Amino acid sequence: MHRLEEQIRIRYPPFEAHRWHPEALPMAKEANHIGDFSTIEDAKQALGKHGPSFQLGEENGWMAQRSYTFRGETLNVEHEHSFLETKAYTLPVKRQRRGWYLVPNPIHSIVRKFINSAVVVLLFALAYLFISPVLVWFGLPTYGLDTVRWGLLDYPELAMYVIPLIAAPLLIRIGANLVELRRQNLFLQRGIAQPSVSFGCDTVADQSLAIKVMFPQWEDDWGEVELMWRVGLLPPSRERLLTSLNRSHNSQPPPGLSTELPHHWEAGLDDGTAGGEDAPMERRELKGGFYLRPMRIMAKSGFVAWKQGESTTLAPISPTWPGTVTTDLLRVHWECVVKINRKKGGSLLWVQPLRVAHSSKATTTAAFDLHDGRTELESW
Repeated sequence: MHRLEEQIRIRYPPFEAHRWHPEALPMAKEANHIGDFSTIEDAKQALGKHGPSFQLGEENGWMAQRSYTFRGETLNVEHEHSFLETKAYTLPVKRQRRGWYLVPNPIHSIVRKFINSAVVVLLFALAYLFISPVLVWFGLPTYGLDTVRWGLLDYPELAMYVIPLIAAPLLIRIGANLVELRRQNLFLQRGIAQPSVSFGCDTVADQSLAIKVMFPQWEDDWGEVELMWRVGLLPPSRERLLTSLNRSHNSQPPPGLSTELPHHWEAGLDDGTAGGEDAPMERRELKGGFYLRPMRIMAKSGFVAWKQGESTTLAPISPTWPGTVTTDLLRVHWECVVKINRKKGGSLLWVQPLRVAHSSKATTTAAFDLHDGRTELESW
């Protein structure tokens, strides 16, 4: 008798993944015992009740892989028809990524980019002040070195220009957060009814999606409505990730993970690397937050205009992804997004998770969109 195992490997991007080198971060691995069989034919027959193998990404980059091994050899599991995993199925999200969401004011993204430029100017100013005695010694012209007195202290004249450049975006960001809190209060007071979202047929990863949306009430400031669907990897459970890397929950985390941070997300669905940096300031009434966090590895379809009383067909997502997978370490999540363009207050999003079957073809996807996790940087 030989062991048949499910092998899961994942290297999930941390917050601000563009600052990291994937090959420098550890690969989380997990092996799940399926059963013991005497022949390879019996092993393949047993795998008929399990989802197919797949790989997202490349070996030296961000990746997620599920495979099966028997007697030290990898078995390819394919199905003649689309396959829906049925083992103790529950959607991986219960109080997140479903319901109403607001879109952050574009000023957050603009100011964040401006802050980066202001910091560069500050560093150049400090370097200039550092070498200014050398410039004076060589008789070269210098500017902004005269002093200006504030209170009892003297400051370089150059500070008159640099300090406001640094302080202005921070003050603007504070004001923008106060505006966001007011938007959230107004949204809670309105109590908008939930739309009815129905899907026309069984949903398969490499096929089109037929969707029908009905609104029980229509607000006066609503304009055009657009529909899209997308798929991505949710963060692995922090607890299971640390276990797979042979780390204690109370010890120093591995590269790419911060120490555990308090958050209002559902336990087990956050790796703790973002904290308060992933979205504008929020009230705590909604368990999943007011802003839809982007999945850091994600692919999506284009938006299609919604027509009242008619079914809308969304094109398959390219390249093809696997269907829904719900384990503590590996979570492939599919969702439909209804975008309502409003005259005031920015767009409004309704998010509906859905269960998607695997394609009958083998899935190997090397390319996908990578996001750093900040809500304000996602374009809608």
